[in-house]
Amino acid sequence: MGLVFTSAAEAIAAVGQDLGASDWIRIDQDRIDEFARATGDFQWIHVDPERAAQGPFGRTVAHGYLTFSLINMVLPDLIRAEGATMGLNYGAERLRFPAAVPEGSRIRFRATLKAADPVGETAVQITVHVVAELEGSEKPACAVDILARYYF
Repeated sequence: MGLVFTSAAEAIAAVGQDLGASDWIRIDQDRIDEFARATGDFQWIHVDPERAAQGPFGRTVAHGYLTFSLINMVLPDLIRAEGATMGLNYGAERLRFPAAVPEGSRIRFRATLKAADPVGETAVQITVHVVAELEGSEKPACAVDILARYYF
């Protein structure tokens, strides 16, 4: 599962490759509360289980940006640049949150290498399309194109 590349040319040759899926990650209230503390986002729909029980989802839900941030935890298992002298997060495009992630549910990330473009003589910029699958839901929790640069 996943892709390991050791040069810009190998990344370019792998465009279109399915990188597989991460393990499932349970989204519990502790994780949601930690994210709220880290970001200062204490909206009741995330951190107040009693009030959220009366809300549209019947319980608290994860922050969209919490779901998005977990990509960084699993992406090295799905794609890795071995031998790179440096790797940089370059950004994200087309970030969407089609479905809420209720507390107690599980998500996993599925990825595809969408593009790889040379940058100068020794670097490559990759675009990885990532979808956060929400267990039991037809809609994904998150979809985004992640941009990264690797220097060899």
